[in-house]
Amino acid sequence: MAAAPSDRPVIEADVAEILANDLPWQRLHNARVLVTGASGMLPSYVCHTLLGLNDAGGAGVTVYGLVRNEAKARQVLGPIVNRPDFTLVVSDVSSFMGESLEFDHVVHGASAARPALHAADPVSTIKANLLGTFNLLDRCVATGARSFALMSSAEVYGQQPEGTTLIGENSYGGFDILNPRACYSEGKRAAETICASYAKQYDMHCTVPRFGHIYGPGMALDDGRVQADFAAAVMAGRDVTLNSAGTASRTYTYVADAVSGFFYAMLRGDSATAYNIADPAGLVSIRELANLFVAARREKGLQVRFSNPADQSAFAVQAAQGLDSSRIAALGWRPRVGLAEGIDRTLRFHEQAAEAAGR
Repeated sequence: MAAAPSDRPVIEADVAEILANDLPWQRLHNARVLVTGASGMLPSYVCHTLLGLNDAGGAGVTVYGLVRNEAKARQVLGPIVNRPDFTLVVSDVSSFMGESLEFDHVVHGASAARPALHAADPVSTIKANLLGTFNLLDRCVATGARSFALMSSAEVYGQQPEGTTLIGENSYGGFDILNPRACYSEGKRAAETICASYAKQYDMHCTVPRFGHIYGPGMALDDGRVQADFAAAVMAGRDVTLNSAGTASRTYTYVADAVSGFFYAMLRGDSATAYNIADPAGLVSIRELANLFVAARREKGLQVRFSNPADQSAFAVQAAQGLDSSRIAALGWRPRVGLAEGIDRTLRFHEQAAEAAGR
């Protein structure tokens, strides 16, 4: 049985699916694993999965979850914070030294992913990626850690040439480095270079999974990205409103599939190598995604509306721009959860959480 709490059946089922992947899980047995940003969607699923290994077969994994906000972490992570195989570490990764702690593996997921935070606090955003990565890798070198995995982002690719459909791992475009909004993109790029530098100089095994647009349980409804906005509207029983014609297309990937891809990169991937993690079948336009969210709860009678009425008839599918996932697929990774099923799971998670809060 997976480690997810019994009052969160969607997460529990997701963890079971992740652990069903044919991976060398034994490499993590009896390991001490630090997961930074543990209250975030992707890092929290990593924590649940590692603890699920213990519940499934006594793997002896000890998980350390580093967070800045203890109250938020306790709310997001739930009962796992009280498990004997889990330790909550409250610290800012930008200043974290961890002198008294030793780890076998480090997963660096602490980063301000919300677009609003990039504008409001660009300094903290770039610090988490630069100083945080330096701090963690220095600790890895000092204690002889076996691996380091950086949760990176498709934001590193910058502006792509017109007509690009799928972005490969070497397709780097530009952006305005003097725009404070570049704090996230440049921070991730620099963090990846830091990883490659430590891999070469200290023979550290560093992998770089790059995530695109991820959705699922653990996604805050006030996140600010379209997938969160659509989920929030459906949960509130509001029509989904688009502020444009919704022609932009991206690859949307369910969180459990994304975390499976993360473990494929971590456990099977090459060091100093980046891996796009994106579901090829999730390549849809924002408009199509909105319709899928509305269709997931047809009984509510919701519609997709447009803030500018002209946009309703202005829809013309533009060239898609998603991530090419062939490199991670070559390691054996296959997404299992389609968009319709993933959206249903996402809404069920929030519905069950709302029901539990109202008891």
